[in-house]
Amino acid sequence: FIPGPAPEVVGQVLKHPEFAALHFTGSTHVFRKLWKDIGNNIENYKSYPRIVGETGGKNFHMVHKTGNATSVVNNTIRSGFEYQGQKCSACSRCYFPDNLWPEIKEGLIAAHARIQSGSVEDFKNFTGPVINQFSFDKIKSYIEWAKSDPESEIIAGGNYDDSVGYFIQPTIIVTTNPKSRTMTEEIFGPIVTIYVYKAEEYEKTLDLVANSSAYALTGALFSQDRYATILGANKLRNAAGNFYINDKCTGAVVGQQPFGGGRASGTNDKAGSAAILSRFVSPRSIKESFVDLEDFVYPSNLV
Repeated sequence: FIPGPAPEVVGQVLKHPEFAALHFTGSTHVFRKLWKDIGNNIENYKSYPRIVGETGGKNFHMVHKTGNATSVVNNTIRSGFEYQGQKCSACSRCYFPDNLWPEIKEGLIAAHARIQSGSVEDFKNFTGPVINQFSFDKIKSYIEWAKSDPESEIIAGGNYDDSVGYFIQPTIIVTTNPKSRTMTEEIFGPIVTIYVYKAEEYEKTLDLVANSSAYALTGALFSQDRYATILGANKLRNAAGNFYINDKCTGAVVGQQPFGGGRASGTNDKAGSAAILSRFVSPRSIKESFVDLEDFVYPSNLV
C-alpha cells in the first residue's frame, strides 16, 4: 500500500523491472495511457505484465413494447440518478417504444418531482453534490449544450448550483437524434437522455443500441415477451459485459455477481469472479518421467 500522488507513484512502479501486473479501475483515457506506458517499457521488464482494466460506460435501458412502464420508470430513476449518476454503470441513455412513451414520460416526470437533493447527512435526500468543481463544470456544459440543441428537449431538471457544494439537478433529456452528444458521450453525472423509437422497429433499434457507443459496460432490457427478450439478449451480446433483464443496469451486487465490460469499457475480466484470478498467476507445468530413455531413435526410424 503506497499512498501518494498517482502519476508519481505509478510512474515509478512502471519503470521497475519487477513490475508484473496492473489492475486498474478508472477512466478510459488514463487506462489507455497506462497501457501505452507499459508498452514503451516492455524491454525493461523481467516478464510480460498482465493488464486488467475496468473503465467507463455509456450504459443503456432498452425497452420492448411489452415492458412494464412502472418498473422502467423506477429502475431508470434509480440507475440514472443514485450516487448522482457518478458510477461507471449508471444509466445514461434510454430507448423507449412510442406505445409506452406517454405512460413512461408521465411516470418519469412524477418520480423526478419527488427526488430530494441536499446534504448527505440528511438521509431523506436521494442525491447529493457531485464530486468536485471539474465534474460540476463538465456536467453543466452538457446541460447547456442540450438547452441550445434543436434536437434535444429537457423535460425535467436542467438546473445547477455551486454556491454551496457542487449540486447538479437530475436532468432528463429527450432527443430526436439517437447519435446526439448526450446519447453517445460518457458524462458521468445525473443526466439521462431518451430516444423514442417506433415500437414496430424493435429489431432495428437493437442494432442502433449495439452500435451507438464505443463502450460496452452495462445494459438492461425490459420485456415481457420471451422471444423479444432472447432476441435482444443475442443482439446486444457485445454491447454490455453485464446485461440485465427487467432490472436496472446498476444491478450488480459486489460478492454476488461478477462485473466488467468490454470494448472501451475495459478488458472484461469480471472482477468478483474466479476467472480473474487466472490473470494474476503464472501457471507452471511439470512433467516427471519414470522410464529411462535407452536410445534416441524413434521406432519410425528403424528399417
